[in-house]
Amino acid sequence: MLKIFSWNVNGIRAVINKGVLRSFIDEYQPDILCLQETKAKQGQAEVDLPEYEEIWNSADRPGYSGTAIFTKIKPLDSNCYKINCKDNYGDLGSEGRVLLAEFEKFYLVNVYTPNSKPDLSRLKLRFESWDPEFLKLLKELEKTKPVITCGDFNAAHNEIDLARPEYNHHNAGFTNEERKGISNILAAGFIDTFRFLHPNSERYTWWSHWGNARANNVGWRIDYFFISDELKPDLKSAEIYENVFGSDHCPISIELEV
Repeated sequence: MLKIFSWNVNGIRAVINKGVLRSFIDEYQPDILCLQETKAKQGQAEVDLPEYEEIWNSADRPGYSGTAIFTKIKPLDSNCYKINCKDNYGDLGSEGRVLLAEFEKFYLVNVYTPNSKPDLSRLKLRFESWDPEFLKLLKELEKTKPVITCGDFNAAHNEIDLARPEYNHHNAGFTNEERKGISNILAAGFIDTFRFLHPNSERYTWWSHWGNARANNVGWRIDYFFISDELKPDLKSAEIYENVFGSDHCPISIELEV
């Protein structure tokens, strides 16, 4: 059984210094761990995980964005993929947001999708450029072998995926455009693993720092594992780990019999 985890750590150095990352790995023993928002370059964080091979895609801007994969299974290849679209905030291609790893039976795509910003100033770029280009990448990879993509997609798909949908239809993370981006992934044949196995479950992966949101479980499900339909028979579990702290997001996982 293959166990893959994903976690937006909101700064890898913080979860290392607190001892959170090591204790999490000791308890759950992921075969592959995908991290987002690492906010560091390889070598800046004292990672003591000798059992894992490290793959990094760091942002050019210090202390910002970034993705990493830690894997016990040696990949056939890996690639720091760039989706090159620009706005006044910068070039998304330089922000370390997509990391590919090819394994024998699948491609793994770790993503940290750009936030649309509270004023929605990045919404148009995301809707017209980022989301279509990212889906195009997934479908191109899928021509060769099945695809697993995971990470922080910065959008709740349906009303069941956030605690207070009635207040958020025009807010970043739940606009029609962002929700359409998720719908397009599903329409292209990918499976939302958690929702497939837990169709009525109201559970979340991110909580605001304001108003004791996490303590009151006023959250959003914006972290996902999507898999090619071909892998659906191999999917054995999809879980959310609300009891793991250290970030404003919690880890998620899938288990596959591959």
